[in-house]
Amino acid sequence: MYKLLLVDDERLILEGISQVVDWAQAGTELVGTARNGIEALEKIEELRPEIVITDISMPGLDGLGLVQKCSERFPEVKFIMLTGYKDFDYACIAMQHGVKHYLLKPCNENQIHDALVELVAELDELKGRTEFVNDMKQRFTKVLPHVKEQFLKEWISNKTYGSQDLEYYQELLGIELNDKVVRLILFRLEGSYEYEQLFALQNIAQDMLQETLLSTRIGGFILTLMEVEGETALNSTLLERISDVRKMFYKFYKVDVTIAISDADFMIHSRRLYRQTLQCLNHCFYMEEGGLITGSDIPSDELSGRNDIELDEEQICLLIKAGEQSAVEFELERLFNLLAEQRVDINVTRSYVLQLYSAMIRLAVPDERNTFTSSMVELAEIRTLSGLKAYVKDAAARLTAMYDRHFRCRQSLIVDKMFKIIADDYKNAELSLSSVAAEMLYMNPDYLGKIFKKITGEKFSNYVTNYRITKASEHIMHSGDVRVFELAEMFGFGGNAQYFSQVFKKVTGQTPTEFMKPSQGN
Repeated sequence: MYKLLLVDDERLILEGISQVVDWAQAGTELVGTARNGIEALEKIEELRPEIVITDISMPGLDGLGLVQKCSERFPEVKFIMLTGYKDFDYACIAMQHGVKHYLLKPCNENQIHDALVELVAELDELKGRTEFVNDMKQRFTKVLPHVKEQFLKEWISNKTYGSQDLEYYQELLGIELNDKVVRLILFRLEGSYEYEQLFALQNIAQDMLQETLLSTRIGGFILTLMEVEGETALNSTLLERISDVRKMFYKFYKVDVTIAISDADFMIHSRRLYRQTLQCLNHCFYMEEGGLITGSDIPSDELSGRNDIELDEEQICLLIKAGEQSAVEFELERLFNLLAEQRVDINVTRSYVLQLYSAMIRLAVPDERNTFTSSMVELAEIRTLSGLKAYVKDAAARLTAMYDRHFRCRQSLIVDKMFKIIADDYKNAELSLSSVAAEMLYMNPDYLGKIFKKITGEKFSNYVTNYRITKASEHIMHSGDVRVFELAEMFGFGGNAQYFSQVFKKVTGQTPTEFMKPSQGN
């Protein structure tokens, strides 16, 4: 029902229309009347009607003046104008303020009803469009963090993106990038670590580095784009705060992190800054694991160099550790196809393959590492690219299978911990995937949800609901007759007895009341 205000200076007309029109049948509710425009304006402010039916000729503030003032203060209000033939020119002026409906006096209840039905249909359509737009905005807001992550990843890796693309995406994402001076920070976990710890490191970095504009995961790295304000030189305060990220992560997970920090430059040059951070990480061969590396730590001639082929062995190693067999095969095919297309010197090609194989060796467990290391002699003697590909793919398949077994075991441990949290906290109506993730120390809710579904075969929310209903059923069987609203309060439904009953019947096939009856065999 849309609220409606009726305005006319003639009392008989006001009372007559109020009584003869079936407002509810037209989808409206008459919430008030007024005798002139000034009184109507006060009623509009008090009652906030969606529709106003008003006469044009009134003392004080006439209908046209009322429309003009409402177009400024209450533009959402829709008008139906009552007018005589002599006022038709005024009706035309009212239409310039968005009024589309007018009736010539005298008019009967059927004409008013028809005009209302038409206006209500317009309001319903407008409401539907508004709800659709709002729903789309909510959906976009929900996925916006993922869109931002993907944009940064694509921007860094896609050489075809230019300034026009940057302008488009900054408008889409609602952040200013084009004129900003930025710095890139690349985080790499050292030694053995779990995939979910990448999410934790990313969250810690975002919490502790407030200048962060964008952040994403690229292979086994966390890449953070920071805004640089004032001095572009790398100051000790920033270095200290970045170092605190490393210390905080180590405190929680006992895994060290190596951090590469780029120079400062405009966003359009961020690909060069990304290559610089990669070169900084490569330089850590000459340094201790863990710590901070900047461009000043390596020679300028080394910084200026670049590879013809960007070998992303970290991404392949990450997929191996995740146990993603098909993704590993896809990445290896992509890499070897690229090597085949480039047709660089065979020794250069072999060096790329040996570099990848060396990275893979570090993934092997100590008992098998010697076997993989000794195989490098065989790899060096292979004379064809197809032979190199077959050899590397076989080694990658063995490593991936090993990690898949380990990963599933690790995921089962995570889900076991989630089970314990549910068992301890199922009575809490605020229990959610996000609250569980918070208890598990910087874990990512989406990632936890996928693990839970993979191991249990059902969504987290469904599991919690079934668990609550099972506990409620057990309580009924032990306690006998109990009030439904008490069950809703006790078992995590926030006291919403109606919703609890609906869910209970959906799960058990019976309402709580039916379940309590002795004749049901409970």
